[in-house]
Amino acid sequence: MLPQNPPKHLLFLFLVLTFFTYCFGTYQENPHAILEHDKKISSKPVFSSFSKLVRHGNTSTTVSSSNIIQINVDDFGAKANGTDDSEAFKKAWVKACSSNETANIVVPENKTYLLKPVTFSGPCQSDLIFQIYGTIKASNKMSEYEDDRRHWIVFDNVNNLKVQGGGIINGNGRMWWENSCKINKDMPCKVAPTAVTFNESRNLIVSNLWFKNAQKMHLRFEKCINVKAMNLLVTAPGNSPNTDGIHVTGTQSIRITNSVIRTGDDCISIVNGSRYVEATDIICGPGHGISIGSLGADNSEAEVSNVLVNRATFSGTTNGVRIKTWQGGSGYAKDIVFENLIMKNVTNPIIIDQNYCDQDDPCKEQKSAVQVSNVMYRNIQGTSASEVAMKFDCSKTFPCQGILLQDIILGLEEDELAKAYCVNVKLTDMGKVSPQCY
Repeated sequence: MLPQNPPKHLLFLFLVLTFFTYCFGTYQENPHAILEHDKKISSKPVFSSFSKLVRHGNTSTTVSSSNIIQINVDDFGAKANGTDDSEAFKKAWVKACSSNETANIVVPENKTYLLKPVTFSGPCQSDLIFQIYGTIKASNKMSEYEDDRRHWIVFDNVNNLKVQGGGIINGNGRMWWENSCKINKDMPCKVAPTAVTFNESRNLIVSNLWFKNAQKMHLRFEKCINVKAMNLLVTAPGNSPNTDGIHVTGTQSIRITNSVIRTGDDCISIVNGSRYVEATDIICGPGHGISIGSLGADNSEAEVSNVLVNRATFSGTTNGVRIKTWQGGSGYAKDIVFENLIMKNVTNPIIIDQNYCDQDDPCKEQKSAVQVSNVMYRNIQGTSASEVAMKFDCSKTFPCQGILLQDIILGLEEDELAKAYCVNVKLTDMGKVSPQCY
């Protein structure tokens, strides 16, 4: 268990130690007892032009410290004493956003600030830094979310923004999990807030922060361009419902790097409208792995392209790398690379599911589908927790095309051979591939 208020640089030290040791604790999955728990492979780069495109655009907001206006939330009335500090944060934001010089909003260390749902809106006059040294914690009153149950903290239409500092953003999500229909079947299914949302913003850097115990998703990038999310720790109990680590939707040119994500849902989820997405040096588990989708729900059109997942370790996750689409959808998921991955006791290490159905009633068979094509799996090794280590369950009318498997070695924990399930997929093998599709 990590301490509730770590020293300023503990997060960075934790990330470094975790990457060097690959130490993961086991987690007991029990939906009725929600408990808080707390790059060895190398290869030549793939899609070098793709990586350049991801890096294109200046996301840096570095300027001389002498030109930065310092704005401390305490100076605007924040008390950090268990009472609501939302108004003080709003006043500090207005002051910073209207500044003609780069402004740095400071959340002091060794303090915990309680916030109701709040939106920090732009456009702002100049570059901004949101320096979080202490802890920002969500209000535990569900009634305060009546106006908008989907969001807690929102940055809307804010360009050239850094959010950083080594502090903690705590969604205080336990009450939401306990009232979720996925935990308590007698409860009605209602939406829950995403902890932090960046909406329609450009040139963002989110770094050196601990996101924990979100009400639902921890961190969401929606319709953003040129994003760096790096050196992040994202944690929630493995049985907390829908607590995705990082969710990417409608976003272009985003790099997620050097992060540890341990949650109750997807470590990273990538959905419609996203392209040039790069996730590198990721430790995932517990959770549901890294997912593209779901796509095409309710006969919708979806488009995802140019995704690279490189150097990641999955430990005890439900899935490793997954593409999931609903029947009846349209569009595509294409030009995707999964490479240099380690699987440790993962239930579905490699999976494409074009017959995804996340509902109580069976989904009726439909002819249309989201086309999945040009997907490379390269240099992936480790162990599967289930007999089927690779599953390609593709559409009859829109089979998976251009699927390349290169240097894949997946077995069972007991040193036994795993199996592959392959339906309606056009595969090419290179190097040693085990298990094999027949």
